[in-house]
Amino acid sequence: MAAESTVANGGETASLNGEPSVKRARECEEAYSVCRVSKPEPQNKVTVVLGAQWGDEGKGKVVDLLAMDADIVCRCQGGNNAGHTVVVDSVEYDFHLLPSGVLNKNAVSFIGNGVVVHLPGLFEEAEKNLQKGKGLQGWEERLKISDRAHIVFNFHQAVDGIQEQQRQQQAGKNLGTTKKGIGPAYSSKAARNGLRVCDLVSDFSIFQQKFRVLAGYFQTMYPTLNIDVDAELQQLKGYADRLRPLVTDGVYFMHKALTGPSRKILVEGANAALLDIDFGTYPFVTSSNCTVGGVCTGLGVPPSHVGRIYGVVKAYTTRVGVGAFPTEQDNDIGALLQSRGREFGVTTGRKRRCGWLDLVLVRYAHMINGFTALALTKLDILDTLPEIKVGVAYTVDGQPLPSFPANMDVLTKVSVQYETVPGWCCSTEGVRSFKELPLQAQRYIRFIEDFLQVPGEFRVTDSPKVLCTHNRSILKDGHVYSRSGSKQQYVEELPLSCWTDGFILTNWKTD
Repeated sequence: MAAESTVANGGETASLNGEPSVKRARECEEAYSVCRVSKPEPQNKVTVVLGAQWGDEGKGKVVDLLAMDADIVCRCQGGNNAGHTVVVDSVEYDFHLLPSGVLNKNAVSFIGNGVVVHLPGLFEEAEKNLQKGKGLQGWEERLKISDRAHIVFNFHQAVDGIQEQQRQQQAGKNLGTTKKGIGPAYSSKAARNGLRVCDLVSDFSIFQQKFRVLAGYFQTMYPTLNIDVDAELQQLKGYADRLRPLVTDGVYFMHKALTGPSRKILVEGANAALLDIDFGTYPFVTSSNCTVGGVCTGLGVPPSHVGRIYGVVKAYTTRVGVGAFPTEQDNDIGALLQSRGREFGVTTGRKRRCGWLDLVLVRYAHMINGFTALALTKLDILDTLPEIKVGVAYTVDGQPLPSFPANMDVLTKVSVQYETVPGWCCSTEGVRSFKELPLQAQRYIRFIEDFLQVPGEFRVTDSPKVLCTHNRSILKDGHVYSRSGSKQQYVEELPLSCWTDGFILTNWKTD
């Protein structure tokens, strides 16, 4: 048995059992210190765009603009339960599963291992968008899918609907899912009986056996579930042939992208912080991690390669479906926000519930994600309001809550403390710079920044660079870029707010 030793006052080691201890050669330590090579700073880092509320913040606008000069655009979690609309050359494209970067013909779009893929939905989405315009031409040559991504089957979607019915019958309320099969697919993944893309594109006879077992498992759990196993297998066999050229080793793909030549890599988050399976308003959440940790696990990206993290914040708050919503305005204010903001879900078409901006909620999202900058969207929807309220604190039974509560029974009982700020009662659609914003609009933005305590170097300056989607152009580094990414003549002024398209991105940098 090795002798235990302690360090004496003089620096010598003494044995606890009286036996002489072996000295560690100081020379070895010094040699080791000299030989160590400090790890260089990663050359390529991913830029991440995340929702800071309950989704529908306008992430698509930010992603669409950043994707213009990106080399790789990634999805890291979720499935076709997400959605946003992108308008290019007057053509409106709807995306649910495809990264919006697929419109950039010079970029590779990557669906990571953290995404669950419904193959009929993927190909139908591409075909529908192909019929709308030329933006998606050649999309299959620009798309890569991780071989480790799990597959959403049609019976997962059927089970999603059955589960919602059961919740309604048993508890009198459901979760308000999109019924896209996302939850059941992630359940299969966690139960370790799910099937991945690599299974489908390998030996189909083995895949077929596993599929029958999985289908039988769900039929046992849900006796009313009808699955035409043979028909689904026939459909999947056809998809396997189309899918095979798109599949890649996702870990190796991202490793090459991160450690190879200089590249701009963008990650577009789906859903938002308050829908995160761990940190969201559980159980009224999605089934994946839509906070920054999901970038690492959903793509195989080391944390050291995560760069800028942009949090997208709507100038008010919306939520789709059921669940606690402290600042909800089920009144004329809510109706006004819903109407002016055109608040309908892209994926479901459902009306979004609307309310005042909740900074307690956004601060909580910032704690989790460590946003390096904020994108404030849809400021112009507030143009007609004489006064605007902002939620700044929660109380329960008169006692202040020090943090955002985990228990949803508590969240439903909170009373919101508001700060009331004057509105600007004029249109911001023609504004060309931050200084030209009405003074009260400027103060509203400052109030948000000061409350969230975004690090000083990321604060809006007196003349921040403004990004907007007016005429599908972007003002950046002193030049105007079209959606194709080609430089055009310098234009000093661009509208800040164009109906629901304008937004302010603090600390915008282009390197």
